[in-house]
Amino acid sequence: MYARERQRQILDTLAQSGRVAVTDLSAQFDVATETVRRDLDQLAGQGSLTRVHGGAVPRRTTEVEPDLESRRTTNVDVKRRIATAAVRLLPADPGAAVLIDAGSTTAELLPHLSGRRGPVITNAPAIAQGALVHTDLEVHVLPGRVRPTTQAAVGSSTVDAIRLLHPEVAFLGCNGLDGEGFTTPDPDEAAVKNAMVRSAGLRVVLADSSKAGSRHLVTFARAADIDTLVTDDGLPPEVLRQLTDAGVEVIRA
Repeated sequence: MYARERQRQILDTLAQSGRVAVTDLSAQFDVATETVRRDLDQLAGQGSLTRVHGGAVPRRTTEVEPDLESRRTTNVDVKRRIATAAVRLLPADPGAAVLIDAGSTTAELLPHLSGRRGPVITNAPAIAQGALVHTDLEVHVLPGRVRPTTQAAVGSSTVDAIRLLHPEVAFLGCNGLDGEGFTTPDPDEAAVKNAMVRSAGLRVVLADSSKAGSRHLVTFARAADIDTLVTDDGLPPEVLRQLTDAGVEVIRA
C-alpha cells in the first residue's frame, strides 16, 4: 500500500474513532511502528491531525463554521432546486427507509416527502419536527449530543445507532467538496456522516457549487464512496470531471 493511501485510511479511522494509536495502526496495515509514526508526523505537518503520546487525535480547527440559521438564508433558491432534482432518488417504494442528514439543503427535501409512509431517520431535531407534518411517516430521531452550530446530533451514541441501520438511501450535506472527496470542519460530525455513508444502500450528497474546491478539516467520504452528487450548474468543470472519473453521478439542478 502506498503511503498516501495509508494516510488517507488513517484519517478515515481517526474521523470514526476520534483517536488512533501507533500500535493499532501498525497491526492494521502490517507495517513497522516507525512507518506509522512517519505517516502521523507527515499528517501533523499538513495540519490534518494533532500528534499525542502513542498516536494522534483530530486537530481542532479555528475556522468559523456558519451556523444553521445563517445557512438557511443563503442560496435558498439554489438549495430548493437541488432538493427538487433529488426527488427522483427517493425510493420507488414509499415504505422504504430514508436517512436525512442535518443541514439547510437536506431540509429542503421535507416538502417532497408527502405521500411516503416509511421510516424517515435523521440526526436533526428540526428536520424531524418538519417531517411530522406528513402524518403517515414514521419519524425517527437519532440519539446524541446536539451541536448548537449545526443543530445536528453527534457522538458515539449517534454513530452506534446508525451502524445498526440499513436505509435504502441517505441524503447528506457537506461543507466542502473536491475531486477527492467531501469534507466538514468538525470531527464528531464527520464521524456521523461517515457512518451514514457506510450504512446506506444509495449515498447522495446535496451541495450547492459554492462548496466546490473548499476542503475542510475532516474527509468523511472519498469521492468513490458517494453514488450521486446533486448540485447546481456552477460546479467547476475540473471538479465535475474528477468526480465523474471517480464514478460519481453528478446531477445539476
